[in-house]
Amino acid sequence: MLDPLLQDEIRDAYQALIEHRDLSPRWGQRQMIAEVANALGDPEAPEPIAVVEAGTGTGKTIAYCVAALPIARAREKKLVIATATVALQEQLIYRDLPDIAKHSGLSFSVQLAKGRGRYVCLQKLEHHLAGASAPALIPLYPDEVADLAIEEAGPIMESMVESLSASRWDGDLDSWPTVLDEGLRRMVTTDHAQCGGRRCGFINQCAFFRARDGLHDVDVVVANHNLVLADLKFGGGVILPPPEDSIYIFDEGHQLADKCLSQFTLMVRTSSTRQALRDTSTWLGSQGGDLGEITQQQAVLEQFEITLADVSQLNEEVAIWAEDFLTQHSEQSEEYRFELGIAPEALRELADRLGAAWSHQLELAQRLEAALDNRRDEIEIAQRDTLDAYLVNVQGMVVRAQGQLDLWHSYAKAVSQDLEDPWVRWLRQSRGGAGVDFFASPILARDLLREHIWQRAAGVVMTSATLSSLGSFDRLQAMTGLPNGARYKRVESPFNTQQAVFSIPPLQQEPSDADAHTAEIIDLLPSLITEDLGVLVLFSSRRQMDAVVMGLEGALPHRLLVQDSLSKSLLLETHRELVDKGKPSAIMGLASFAEGVDLPGAYCTHVVIAKLPFAVPDNPRDAAHAELLEQQGRNAFMEISVPDAALKLVQASGRLLRTEEDSGRITLLDRRLLTRRYGRAILDSLPRYHFNLPAAPAR
Repeated sequence: MLDPLLQDEIRDAYQALIEHRDLSPRWGQRQMIAEVANALGDPEAPEPIAVVEAGTGTGKTIAYCVAALPIARAREKKLVIATATVALQEQLIYRDLPDIAKHSGLSFSVQLAKGRGRYVCLQKLEHHLAGASAPALIPLYPDEVADLAIEEAGPIMESMVESLSASRWDGDLDSWPTVLDEGLRRMVTTDHAQCGGRRCGFINQCAFFRARDGLHDVDVVVANHNLVLADLKFGGGVILPPPEDSIYIFDEGHQLADKCLSQFTLMVRTSSTRQALRDTSTWLGSQGGDLGEITQQQAVLEQFEITLADVSQLNEEVAIWAEDFLTQHSEQSEEYRFELGIAPEALRELADRLGAAWSHQLELAQRLEAALDNRRDEIEIAQRDTLDAYLVNVQGMVVRAQGQLDLWHSYAKAVSQDLEDPWVRWLRQSRGGAGVDFFASPILARDLLREHIWQRAAGVVMTSATLSSLGSFDRLQAMTGLPNGARYKRVESPFNTQQAVFSIPPLQQEPSDADAHTAEIIDLLPSLITEDLGVLVLFSSRRQMDAVVMGLEGALPHRLLVQDSLSKSLLLETHRELVDKGKPSAIMGLASFAEGVDLPGAYCTHVVIAKLPFAVPDNPRDAAHAELLEQQGRNAFMEISVPDAALKLVQASGRLLRTEEDSGRITLLDRRLLTRRYGRAILDSLPRYHFNLPAAPAR
C-alpha cells in the first residue's frame, strides 16, 4: 500500500509540473504514474516491478520520474535511470530532468555515470609520456591497438596534462575540445581489468573515481543499459550503487534482453591471443629479472613461462583445428554454429587441455598479483611507478586467463544440451582472415536478469513504446524472465491514430521471390511517394535496399539519402534541411531507422515498409533458440518470428505520428499480412489506424 503522504507528494508534483509548463494532463500519463507508484511504493512487496508499455506521446519520462523520485527518497534508495543510447542520456541530463526539477517542486541532484573508458587514465598518460624510461605496458586487446606513433599522440597528451594541472579540464574525454583518434583514446584509457583502483598512485586525482564517488552523493544516476549490466557482471556496486540500494528505470526496455546477452557472451580470438602471448613473453624476457627481484617469486615466474609456452602451443592447435573445420563445414559462410550447442569431441578435448593450461596460468598470475600488491607499501617510492606498471600487466594476465578459462570450460563440457540453461556456441573467421573467433553465450537472458536484477533490485520500472507483442507480454517474459508477480500495463498513445492511413497496395509478388518483389517495389515507389515531401522507406535487407536505390535512379524528384552513405546524425540533419527548403527527400534505411528516429511534421508524412520485418535467420542465438523450441516440439516461427515481426512492425509504423498534429500514410509492400494465417494476429496488434486494405489479395 502506497503511503498517503507519498500519494499527496506525487500528485502535487505532477499538478505543479502541468500548471507551470502549461501542459494538458494526459490520461495515459496518469495511468503510468499510478502503476509505477503502486509497484514501487510498498517496500514489503515481494516483486516491486512495473512493466509499462507507454505509447508514443505518453510523456513517460515525466511519469516515471514524478512517481519514482519521492518513493526513492522515502525508501533511501538511489534512482538509476538507464537508457539505451547516449542521445537519450543527454536528453535526460540536459533537458528532461532539469525541467522536472524546475517546475515540479521536487528537489533532487543528478549525475551522469560513465565507464572507465570515457575518462583519461593518469597512470597511462604519464607512462606514455615517460617513453623509453618506463616499463612496457602489454595491450589487453592487442588487435584493437591502432598504430599511432607517440610523435603524433605526444603533443595531445602533453596538452591534456597541462589542462588537468590548470584545472581547465576534468579528465572526461567527452568534454575534450577536439575529436580524439580512437587509437589515442585506447592509449590513454583503461578498463576494469587493468585499473589499479584504490591502490593506484593517482587515485586522488583520478577523474573516473572522482565521478564514481560523486554517485554516492546524488539522488539520481543516469547511466545506460550496458554500464548497468557491466556493473552487475562484476557483482554490482563496482561502478554504480549496489542493486539492493537502487531503484532501476530501464527506458527503451525492449532492448534489455539482447544487451544482457551481449554483455555475458564469452569470446576468444586466436589471433589476438597469439599476439598477447607473444607480447607477454617479450615483456617477461626484458622485465622478468626485475619482476622476480621485486616479488621474490622467481620459481613462480619460471613456471609461468612454461605455461606460457603450453598455452601458446595449444592456441595454435585449436586455431588450426578451427580453420580446417570452417573450411570443411562452412562453404557458404565464414561462421559455423554447433548444433544444439554441442562441440565435436576433438574440440572438447582441445578445450579441456586449454582449460587446464589456462587454469594453471591463472593461478600463477594471481600469485604474482598478490606478491606485487603486498610489496607495494614496502617498496621505495622511487620504484613504486615501476611496480604499478608491473601490476597493470599482471592484472591484465589475470583477466585474460580468466576469460580464456571460462570460454574453454564452456566448450569442454559441451557434450549435450542443458535444457535448463541452454547455450549456443559458434565459430567465426576473424577479421582479415588471421585466425578464428570462438563464442559461447546463453540463449536466453531470463536467468541472468532474474539473478542479477529481478531478485536483487530494490525496485524496477521497465518501459518502452513497444514491450508487448500480439497483444500480450508473453514474449517479453520468455526473453527476460520477468516474474508473473510484476505489474504489467499497456498505456495507449494520446495521439489520434486515425490520422494515419495504413495501406497495402494490390501486389503481385511476395518477398519469397526476392528479385521479383524488388522489381515490383521499384515499379511502385514512384507512384506511391512522388507527391510526398518527407519520406522514410524501411528495408529488412541491405541487398534489397541497394537494388531499389539503384533501380530508382532518376525516377524520383526526391534526393535519396541512403543509410551509411553519411553518419546517421548527418543524414537526418541533411533530410531536415532539404524538407525545410521545400525539396523532397527520402531516407532509405534498415532496422536501426525503424526505432528511435524522430521526424515530426513534414519531415515524415509517409513511411514505406518494404516487407514484414522478420529477422534474418543468421544470428547464432536466434537460430539456436529456434532449434531449442523445435527440439521441444514447439513452433519456433509462431513463438519467436511472428511476435518479433509484429513488434518491429509497430516500431516501424510508429515513425509516422510523432506529435498530436501529425498525419500521413504507412504503406506496407507485403501482401503476406493478408494471405498468411499469422497475418490477422499481426494486423490486430497494430494501433487503431485507418486501414485501407484490398478486400482480397491480388493473384
